[in-house]
Amino acid sequence: MPAFPSSIHDVLIAGAGPVGLFLACELRLHGLSVLVLERAPDPHSPLKRLPFGMRGLNAPTLEALYRRGLLAELTAEQGTRDAAQPAAANAASAHWAQQPRRPAGHFAGIQFFHDDIDETRWPYRLPSPAGTSLPVALETLETVLARRAVALGAQILRGVSVDDCVGSADDVTVRAGAATFRARWLVGCDGGRSAVRKAAGFDFVGTEPELTGYSVDVELADPAALPAGRRYTPTGMYTYARPGTIAMVDFDGGACHRTALTLDHVQAVLRRVSGVEVTLTALRTGTTWTDRAMQASAYRRGRVLLAGDAAHVHSPLGGQGLNLGIGDAMNLGWKLAATLRGEASAGLLDSYHAERHAVGARVLDGSRAQIALMRPTPATRSLAAIVRDLLATRDGATYFAERVWGVGLRYDLNADDAGIDHADVHPLVGRSAPDFEFVDGTKLGTLLREGKGLLLDFEREASRDALASGWRDRVNYIAREAKDRLGLRALLIRPDGCVAWASDAAPGEAELTRALRRWFGTPGEIGESGGGPFAARRVIE
Repeated sequence: MPAFPSSIHDVLIAGAGPVGLFLACELRLHGLSVLVLERAPDPHSPLKRLPFGMRGLNAPTLEALYRRGLLAELTAEQGTRDAAQPAAANAASAHWAQQPRRPAGHFAGIQFFHDDIDETRWPYRLPSPAGTSLPVALETLETVLARRAVALGAQILRGVSVDDCVGSADDVTVRAGAATFRARWLVGCDGGRSAVRKAAGFDFVGTEPELTGYSVDVELADPAALPAGRRYTPTGMYTYARPGTIAMVDFDGGACHRTALTLDHVQAVLRRVSGVEVTLTALRTGTTWTDRAMQASAYRRGRVLLAGDAAHVHSPLGGQGLNLGIGDAMNLGWKLAATLRGEASAGLLDSYHAERHAVGARVLDGSRAQIALMRPTPATRSLAAIVRDLLATRDGATYFAERVWGVGLRYDLNADDAGIDHADVHPLVGRSAPDFEFVDGTKLGTLLREGKGLLLDFEREASRDALASGWRDRVNYIAREAKDRLGLRALLIRPDGCVAWASDAAPGEAELTRALRRWFGTPGEIGESGGGPFAARRVIE
């Protein structure tokens, strides 16, 4: 095991899941040295290949992948996988595909449909290759991200488990078995039982579980004996996709989580939850989970940061955990890079916690609400019936689509600024940038692949061009006309795709300067080049 005794990395990431790998890609865009340590010796797990290993990616995650040039690669990889495993790919969605209406998502298992959603409620969303949802296999996503991270120069060591970490004012020392590693910053992306979180002393608070969830692949003596689809019963809920993929919840207070699964145990739980005397002849594989909902009270302690499940855990219902983690990595990467490169403004790195902790808390609340709607009691069934009625309305479906798809995400970028009149803040600020299509057919999303900021000037205003020159190493200036610019004259976009400033009025150089300084630090010399692999760009057409 290499100990790297004489070297120090810029960032050490614990965990080579999707969050850690995506963060590694983000940091390498800025030329930082990155080492990823992963406990598992083999990235390929049987659970990741099964239908219940599929994850639904939401709009912010798809936008992040699209803006970094990863989405097309991911969909191609997923298509190859589905072609090789058509039975597994189709089994999990068979009961959805048979419906006459196109499902748009669910909340606590209660579906809503595309034809009920009013997308005009989101006036700043434009058509985009990213879309709003996409099911992918976890293994496929990790394969694509690992390939990109290695291609960018990140080091990944597998079979290495973090045991302890000690921070100082300048760096962090990590102990992993007999090996020792040093880095200027450590990011724990090592899951819900994070060793980094525990070793660094983060508080982890929330609510304890009400249930044990099961995701299993089994053989049934009579596959037709168990009604397929999602079923609510007097004792719980189960989802069955023939021939043998089953997810179920047993409201036992989480008592059976992480116990060794046996054929007899799974059969007993399935009989109790379903009310059907089914007989299982084989348990191919399976896992358990709970609705435990916990969140770190802070995402940073000194030079240690948390992201993904290390920072927050909740039930896997709706697949929000993975999306939440990718959002953490997209938000953190450029801020940590700017801090390491000495370009960050005061408080930039602290904005990671300020922005993402609130998003995580909202997702945890949504997870708890879903569990409340699933409890096997008469009162809960009555409440669920009312929610089902609401989801069948245009307002209800639109509201839940906004939450489940993530299209309503907006950071309050001026929450701590008493000098800002919030009534004067443009409604696009804090939201994801629209995917403008330019007159030459190119799209905005393709201009963010470098991981740099972007000043988009629809009017080719000379004063904006001159102003942006001081940040040319960190912000690309693009002057182009769009087919539909939504009434905007110009906007400043952060590297994560979030709009930092927008104007549909006069030039407003004072506000633009303030935003540039806040998110991109002190201006440098004109023509100065950063240390990342991409050169500064100034495009006027």
